[in-house]
Amino acid sequence: MQKTLLWLVCFSIFIIGCVKKERIAIRIKGSDTEVNLVQRLAERFIEKNPKLSIAVTGGGSGVGISALINSETDIANSSRQMKEEEIRKAKENGIDPVATVFGLDRLAIITHPSLKIGSLTVEELGKIYRGEMTNYKELGGPDLPVTLYGRTSASGTYNYFRERVLKDDYSPDMRQMIGTSQIVEAVKVDKGGIGYVGIGYIKDEAQVKVIKLAKSKDSPYISPLENGYPLERQLYQYTNGEPSSDILNFIQFELSEEGQKIVAEEGFYPVQ
Repeated sequence: MQKTLLWLVCFSIFIIGCVKKERIAIRIKGSDTEVNLVQRLAERFIEKNPKLSIAVTGGGSGVGISALINSETDIANSSRQMKEEEIRKAKENGIDPVATVFGLDRLAIITHPSLKIGSLTVEELGKIYRGEMTNYKELGGPDLPVTLYGRTSASGTYNYFRERVLKDDYSPDMRQMIGTSQIVEAVKVDKGGIGYVGIGYIKDEAQVKVIKLAKSKDSPYISPLENGYPLERQLYQYTNGEPSSDILNFIQFELSEEGQKIVAEEGFYPVQ
């Protein structure tokens, strides 16, 4: 009986030890723009720290921020800054949001490769997404109805684009896609399609056309691959207070020379 009891105790300790080794040390949730990039960074970090594990999920910046407010994630990925109302709710829950910028993104405007339009002004883009221009012939293009693709309201990209480009509400005809990759896939097969995506999602320009943008009609038209592009933004990660322990180590890795090299390899732009 004593031997059996001793064996059970030892077996329990062994199981607990295994669970600890496989524990999720860092939970990361949020921005769909950032999810693939952060997954790649996490994989490289785990190679260097094999006893740790990191869970990275998307859902949109709003989802990540909400999870941070409710203590359901350690890091909230966000392609936008937190809103004042979100910060207030966080503080009411005892959460002190601290932002880290670990990369830069340029929001690319894409169309079907066959579309005979290669450039737009930001004002024209706003009119398109507000539903004020519904046919490409209004822009000197073919007689072809515009099909709008965008993100859902939980997305930081949705909010950034509305504030920076529309300065108003989206057209009710816009097709709201759950993920950025869905926008790319839709535009690839829709001759009238237009969408906005993080620059890291432009892997094959033969499958979609990337539109040049100008701040105004008197400004030069610039590709998102060139400096001075009008729609550049910071990529954020929010933590509860200043990061420490494993979370600090991971963020420091992201900001290291090796981490920033991965940011560039994934099609984004390093912050240093």
